[in-house]
Amino acid sequence: MSVNNKRETFSSKFGFLISCVGAALGLGNIWLFSYRLGAYGGAAFLIPYFIFIFILGTTGLITEFSFGRLFKAGAPTGIREIFRSRKLKGAKIISLIPVLGVAGVFMFYSVVVGWILKYFILSVTGELMTLDATAFFNQFAGSTSSVIWLIIAMLTTVLIVKIGVAKGIEKLNKIAMPLLLILFIILIIRSVTLPGAEVGIEYLLKPRWEYLLKVDTWVIALGQAFFSVSLSGCSLVVYGSYTNDGYDIVSASFQMAIFDTIAALLASFIIVPATFAFGFDPASGPALLFITLPAIFKVMPYGNIMAIIFFLSIIFAAISSSIGMLEGPVEALMTSRHLSRAKSTIIISLICLLLAIPLAVNMEWFNLFADFITIILSPVGTMITAIAFFYLYKGDILDEVNKGAKYSLGKSFVYFGKLIFVPMTILVILLGIIYGGIG
Repeated sequence: MSVNNKRETFSSKFGFLISCVGAALGLGNIWLFSYRLGAYGGAAFLIPYFIFIFILGTTGLITEFSFGRLFKAGAPTGIREIFRSRKLKGAKIISLIPVLGVAGVFMFYSVVVGWILKYFILSVTGELMTLDATAFFNQFAGSTSSVIWLIIAMLTTVLIVKIGVAKGIEKLNKIAMPLLLILFIILIIRSVTLPGAEVGIEYLLKPRWEYLLKVDTWVIALGQAFFSVSLSGCSLVVYGSYTNDGYDIVSASFQMAIFDTIAALLASFIIVPATFAFGFDPASGPALLFITLPAIFKVMPYGNIMAIIFFLSIIFAAISSSIGMLEGPVEALMTSRHLSRAKSTIIISLICLLLAIPLAVNMEWFNLFADFITIILSPVGTMITAIAFFYLYKGDILDEVNKGAKYSLGKSFVYFGKLIFVPMTILVILLGIIYGGIG
């Protein structure tokens, strides 16, 4: 079923895995997981989270990686090929939905990455230690002064994607992810040794079993697991298309879920103990990065150094995710219009920048747009790719999934995909609408 034999590839299996981890490890792992772990039962929350991420999450990863490798192309090409084989109509429009979802995430995400870059510079200059965090953020976010930082954030991502898969995306992640781990360890040591940090550690680790009887705990765990591994029906499909038949997609999917979970746990032990040590609220969401933590750094011993290290680590996490988001629509344009990577990257990035500027200068538009993309459009993209793979594809799914696999999956994987995973993607969309977002 391959439609593109001349294609860039990752230079190694490790490069593929570390790039996928980089794509998945985003800001949601940092400001959401920490709060949810404590707010929904501490260690007890890990039970439904582990169930969902290692069953549903890995199924989604295997599906998207296999779909990309099968067609040696992104989701639009694969979906159109499947629709053509089934003589179904509407392929051109339907196949674009996963791409539009990822492009939408890239737009509002880049606005936030711009904020992070600004805060990193404030940390380096020392200004962060003197400003009123709440007043500054309220004045800065949603203002024209944030636009230049949006441009810098997008330009940084564009330069890496423009270089290519092996020399750009893979090389950056091979450097950024190990550095991120080192920075996280430094920050954890400082956070857990603060006076009063033990209260935050207890908040994270003490299991409150009664929460397992609450529906909300399971709903939030489902959303966290689903979105944590960056399922979108697009970005990871593209990464899968850059692999060959020797890559063990099954093992890589489980390894990615493990590394992603470890990173989220490490972030929790950076943020929550420090938050409790200084009497702040760990449930403040995005404000945790831009209001709460700057306030903590102001009163923390060696806070300026910790602020520099912290925001540098967040830059690594954020940019690695942005790369995966941009690569999805770039690959779609490259493949459909037979343009060079450089031209495709520039065209997509300019369109995204123009559409993102209104989001950067108006927080009401930003919030409405982000909710629509994350609650509806992006998970619909996941659902479309999964339906195409499990229900419409005429070939042998297991033949593709098990290529290069040390431990092969059986027919139960296909049944699980059809009867459990696809319906659960629909449930994620419905619950997101009901709850106003669960990811």
